[in-house]
Amino acid sequence: MCDTVVVVEDQRVLFAKNSDRDPNEAQLLEWQTAREHVEGAEVRCTWLTIPQVRRTHAVLLSRPFWMWGAEMGANEHGVVVGNEAVFTRAPLAASGLTGMDLLRLALERAGTAEEAVGVIQGLLAAHGQGGGCGHEDRGFTYHNSFLVADPGGAFVLETAGREVAVEVVTGGVRSISNGLTIADFAARHADPVRTAVSRCRVRRARSEHLARSAWGVADLMWLLRDHGEGRRSPAYSAASGGMGAACMHAGGLLANAQTTASWVAELSPGGVSHWVTGTAAPCTGLFKPVRVGEPLDLGTAPTDCADARSLWWRHERLHREVMRDPARLLPLYTAERDAVEARWVLEPPAPAEAFSEAETLLGRWEQRVAAAGYGAAPRDVRPAWVKRYWEKRNTWAGVRSSPTARGPGPGYAPDP
Repeated sequence: MCDTVVVVEDQRVLFAKNSDRDPNEAQLLEWQTAREHVEGAEVRCTWLTIPQVRRTHAVLLSRPFWMWGAEMGANEHGVVVGNEAVFTRAPLAASGLTGMDLLRLALERAGTAEEAVGVIQGLLAAHGQGGGCGHEDRGFTYHNSFLVADPGGAFVLETAGREVAVEVVTGGVRSISNGLTIADFAARHADPVRTAVSRCRVRRARSEHLARSAWGVADLMWLLRDHGEGRRSPAYSAASGGMGAACMHAGGLLANAQTTASWVAELSPGGVSHWVTGTAAPCTGLFKPVRVGEPLDLGTAPTDCADARSLWWRHERLHREVMRDPARLLPLYTAERDAVEARWVLEPPAPAEAFSEAETLLGRWEQRVAAAGYGAAPRDVRPAWVKRYWEKRNTWAGVRSSPTARGPGPGYAPDP
């Protein structure tokens, strides 16, 4: 489950996306340079091998560790794309290109947002969409919608199998979530039950409301951290955990998703800027500047096992402790975090400098949380079913110190 929003102005487009997936489904930032390919070359996507094009653009991707495709990303030409799972009455294919594959292929092959829409349409016609998209449940699959933007504007592209609907965003706010939103297309194809379970209408209405008052990237960072009107911490329902807000927290008995990465961009004819967490739960994390053409060494690529060598899992130590009692623990460091982000937005540092400072801050914030009394038996104020849910995921990931808690988790990686 995810949420993506754009604000289209005369000389600027603002873009923001939360990627919501399974809690241990670590997401990494990956840079790919522009490349020339020989005639007849092929590219292995998550489940399919398809013909490669002669040239692919430089891209920066935020992708689940086990997939070839990405949840969101940007290319060297200022194109950004975010995708959403949508639930339709059209048949689900056992194999095909995943929505994440389509997103990456569009960024690698298109020089504008309009071209990216055409790339996705062409790939769907040629190869279709399908195949497992879940981490804990590899059989979980769905159709996809996309928000595609560049400095000149934005498009919504929605799918049901190989059928497609496209809407040009001419101005103002537009968001997509886990339901079809182009009215005629939705009337023909939407699955009303699964769409309702995703709680996408609640999140979409809230994100559009907040985006209407957004002046810049800082406002969109706060939109992605939103837990709902008047709330500083998640509200959990027994059925779907914290799926009712853009900053999503897992812990339901029937449906679950956790925000595992976040992205904000400002696109204008004079230049683009990108801000990412590179970590889960933006309410606990820090947005840092990145550039498509400036790769960073962020440590070991994460998997579904806790690993202090990876950026994503280093932050998880803080995230998972804080969420036991967020009303008490988040204020220990968020004022400092907010001040750092405000300073960076006014005068963006080099990405390497920002990530280095972020590492220092993360260590300091972990110490503050530990000093607040979190040790062998920390207090957990969440509902009992939420605690049980996270105890199981922590065990799968090896977050606990007990050697018997370690293990590879339920996921696996497809053949490269």
